[in-house]
Amino acid sequence: MWRTVRLWFDPDEVRSVGTTPDYRFSLANERTFLAWMRTALALIGGGLAVAQFLPHHRLRVAIAVSLLALGGLVAIRSVDHWARSEKAMRQNEALPPSRFPAILAIVITVGAAVLLIATLV
Repeated sequence: MWRTVRLWFDPDEVRSVGTTPDYRFSLANERTFLAWMRTALALIGGGLAVAQFLPHHRLRVAIAVSLLALGGLVAIRSVDHWARSEKAMRQNEALPPSRFPAILAIVITVGAAVLLIATLV
């Protein structure tokens, strides 16, 4: 676990393995990371909006906390995916598979349905 977290904060650790890939792949990996970070920020912003604008009841708190927590999870997952992908490219391996986009899509869809119901009720 510590080794994984260390990859997130120490670019030299990522660069210490394998060979340098084509810079375009590294930049594409970074753009993907930034897209995930925008998603995390949007979820956090959505959580704050729900906390401010939904009527006062328990559902509001549950939705707001869920969105805020999901935003934090997406941020952590994005840096982990960036580091694992960069390491795989340097070692000329297949990029690591991820179920996270599908899980995130399902969670957001369920969350949107709950928000729709909460807004209409």
